[in-house]
Amino acid sequence: MKSVKVNQNNLNDYSDIWVIGELNDGKIHPVTVELIGKGKELINNLTGKKLNVIIIGYGVQNSAEKLLHYGVDKVLYVEHNLLKSFNTDYYVKAITDLIEDRKPEIVMMGSTYTMKDIGPRIAARLGTGLISDCTELEIDSSDGKLIQTKVSFGGNLLSSAICPNNRPQMVTVKPGVMNKAERSEEASGKIELVIPKLSENDTRLNLILKEVLEKKQVNLDKAKIVVSGGRGLKEAAGFDLIRELAEVLNGEVGASRVPIEAGWIDSSHQVGQTGVTVKPDLYIACGISGAIQHQAGMYQSKYIVAINKDPNAPIFKICDYGIVGDLYEVIPQLIESIKEKRMF
Repeated sequence: MKSVKVNQNNLNDYSDIWVIGELNDGKIHPVTVELIGKGKELINNLTGKKLNVIIIGYGVQNSAEKLLHYGVDKVLYVEHNLLKSFNTDYYVKAITDLIEDRKPEIVMMGSTYTMKDIGPRIAARLGTGLISDCTELEIDSSDGKLIQTKVSFGGNLLSSAICPNNRPQMVTVKPGVMNKAERSEEASGKIELVIPKLSENDTRLNLILKEVLEKKQVNLDKAKIVVSGGRGLKEAAGFDLIRELAEVLNGEVGASRVPIEAGWIDSSHQVGQTGVTVKPDLYIACGISGAIQHQAGMYQSKYIVAINKDPNAPIFKICDYGIVGDLYEVIPQLIESIKEKRMF
């Protein structure tokens, strides 16, 4: 394995931007389309580069063809019977071998469970670095390097980094942060099948059982309305009121970090730097002070409504409408008012 500190002298051999796409049960993960959108933006600031998407699995040609409707130059679909189910070792080897062979300059992945698993391993094998959980990417106009920005130091600072001496420049990007590429009715670009060299000796893992947990799916990243609760609820029972408000608005329930750590609600509801990034039409923050860690996950909402007893809470600095008051008095009145309006 190469050291990540080894300087590479052949940087000119690397070209193009790659998006490592992700499939969930055969469906294209939304973050893949978001990364394509960002890739198209970056490619406009580079000369002679192309935007390619890589997907990996078995029987994925149909998904590969769908990606041609998003304006990419090429889709490479990596297929092998050993890739029918996710296996860290197989995925890492297949993608690493392809990168070593084709030499992309920039490689982007979503900050999902799968990509967080394989991304650092791929970077280590390639002898390059990886910046995780980026919230912004741009091309340095002076030298063409990728500027990678993320929230750091507990959400108190935005830091930017570059990878000057190693290639590819690798990043993972939080889902929901970038704008999705627009879909075209007509397909464009090329498609290529890649068959990796894999054998059962390439893994130390064996899939014995795949069991799907039966629990309500939380679709925070797709919700048009999100109602979130924070420390101000004071107890787990407070989320009953949050759920009721979300229900009358046909929205989803979110939460800040404190209720998650206290065990008041499942972590799948967390909004913020270490949770989900959301961009709904309406975000209602109930009993949430608005620490920068939470703001990082919801500041792009179209409209933000804040309910908090503390008039100096940071959330009031970014909200569109603020209500200073006890949420246990304000929310029931909101629910009643919404119900009354829907009766007429």
